[in-house]
Amino acid sequence: MSGNAATDRVTTTIAGKRSIRSTSASELGRRSPIARVFLGDRTDAAWARPALWALLVVTAILYLWNLSDSGWANSFYAAAVQAGTKSWEAWFFGSLDSSNFITVDKPPASLWIMGLSARIFGFSSWSVLAPQALMGVASVALLFGGVRRSLVSMGTRQSAVGGLVAGAALAFTPAAALMFRFNNPDAFLTLLMTAGAYAVIRALPKASWKWLALAGVALGFAFLTKMLQGLLVLPAFAFAYLLFANTSFVRRLAHLAIAAVALVVSAGWWVLAVALWPASARPYIGGSTNNTVLDLVFGYNGLGRIFGGSGNAGGGGGTSGSSFGGATGLQRLFSSEMGLEISWLLPTALIALILAAAVTWMRPRVDPARSGLFVWGGWLVVTGVVFSYMSGTIHPYYTVALAPAIAGLVATGGIILWNVRARWVGRIGLAVMMLAAGGWGFVLLSENTDWLPWLRWPLFAFTLLGALGFVVGSMLDLRKLTAVAVLLGMLGGLGGSVAYSIATASVAHSGSIPSAGASGTGGIGGGQGGGMGGGTPPSGSRAGGSSSSTSTASLAKLLTASNARWAAAVDGSQSAATLELSTGVAVMAIGGWSSDPAPTLAEFEAWVKAGDIGYYVSGTGMGAGGPGNGTSTASAIATWVAAHYTATTVGGSTVYDLSNATG
Repeated sequence: MSGNAATDRVTTTIAGKRSIRSTSASELGRRSPIARVFLGDRTDAAWARPALWALLVVTAILYLWNLSDSGWANSFYAAAVQAGTKSWEAWFFGSLDSSNFITVDKPPASLWIMGLSARIFGFSSWSVLAPQALMGVASVALLFGGVRRSLVSMGTRQSAVGGLVAGAALAFTPAAALMFRFNNPDAFLTLLMTAGAYAVIRALPKASWKWLALAGVALGFAFLTKMLQGLLVLPAFAFAYLLFANTSFVRRLAHLAIAAVALVVSAGWWVLAVALWPASARPYIGGSTNNTVLDLVFGYNGLGRIFGGSGNAGGGGGTSGSSFGGATGLQRLFSSEMGLEISWLLPTALIALILAAAVTWMRPRVDPARSGLFVWGGWLVVTGVVFSYMSGTIHPYYTVALAPAIAGLVATGGIILWNVRARWVGRIGLAVMMLAAGGWGFVLLSENTDWLPWLRWPLFAFTLLGALGFVVGSMLDLRKLTAVAVLLGMLGGLGGSVAYSIATASVAHSGSIPSAGASGTGGIGGGQGGGMGGGTPPSGSRAGGSSSSTSTASLAKLLTASNARWAAAVDGSQSAATLELSTGVAVMAIGGWSSDPAPTLAEFEAWVKAGDIGYYVSGTGMGAGGPGNGTSTASAIATWVAAHYTATTVGGSTVYDLSNATG
């Protein structure tokens, strides 16, 4: 088949019978790309577009409702957003402070979005968190579009159903409900990977190098969001195009080369800019040992995450139930907090992948359903295995990166099996998918007996009735019974994930390591509410924190009166971030977040001599200082300050006025 042909003939299997249908190029090309994602094609069933819009509205409500209750959520990233509203240089580099001492320990792409929002609408909890929620809505829309296109050979009705099921499964994944309401980089990362998958699926039927290049751009910016984690989907995307694109093998290789260039350029321009920028005229690259981005890639924020070391800890060494990953192995994704955040439909997705792959194995190479399975399945398998066995730092919320793949597999596999329900593989396969979803949901709901303990029983009953009704209905060709049974099975199978997602979205979440469910607590410091430069939490905020206390107010008053480049220096990024949010002034984070060797004692002494640092603050009581605490750099500076300056107590903190040396 020619990728440029006006009409392609697609072989599909419906109700166990092979048939040939013609799909004209105009059938998928009457609207602009954006309109086709969000509105659908003119060939859609009449209900498809209203159903999509309804799904997007429900998703927006879920992610935006009472969003400001979480205050600043992760104060570490909120402080960097605040710095970006005061300095374009801080915005570009992702600096923690507006005077550009040190960056956060991630690339700045997600901060660029939040920073622009805060500059346009003013710095507030809402302007920081709302972009994350809208990224979730966009991810659902893109997943709908990708799954729908991969199922186009099944007919417009079933492809739309598949897209809606996938979108709903993503929207109501607890990890998604957590991270699309939070200001960690994972929301933007998930959106970019979903956009990349959509672009690959768009590229396959006509072998479009332009769409494939867009996928490369999406992954390039995913790298600028969370480095190597953004590239875990690359093998699946590249091999999907190499195997299934509708053109010759040589052209497939050439198109992949173009996409690789697009990826390198879109990721490398910022890395190159940082490398060429004089180190003395930019902030220290947080998380690195030598003030370079490449050290982050191959050390702390890259290979160190997978193999351990390089400042990483807590991955394989974390205990089950902790805010880290627990013991390595395939059980990790099903256990404890990770299981509650991502595994609700994971067994179902794996079953769907195996059975649907068997059904489509003999189809033509360019069959869109087959290639769609490869995209979602490759994404899930590669990323899931890495998450299961990585020995460096891993937190449960990382698993949001698996949510689109799981949802895409469940929907794609379910529709494929529905179309062969006249055969036992489809009949039993779809029933097993229902039972896997409902059964595992029952197990997960049983692990949290303090939250709606009764819910697991009716949901499991719905699952059993749905699976049984589907098998009987498909055997006897009772279409109404079959359809009702599928809806009942979906209610039982998805009900636990939906309910737990709603519970997650119903409470405030703060700290660096938020948890799904109704608790909302996180580790390593809390997020503080407040407006720009003020200590008052946003209206209705339950995140609260010490920024509103009397002791903090007295310290904030002292620091806001300083005219120094950095009003204060403190040990660790978390303490610095909390002070910045409560005062609006720049605070130097000694040691950064990950025991960074910055500043040296000589650099600190020079800045003090030049009058660039107003105060040194220890014992802030502002939350954990981060891993920067206790470094040799921090200890040397603390010793030097104590030897040359007089300590006073302000708001419960020990403060040294660096303008008055004692000797």
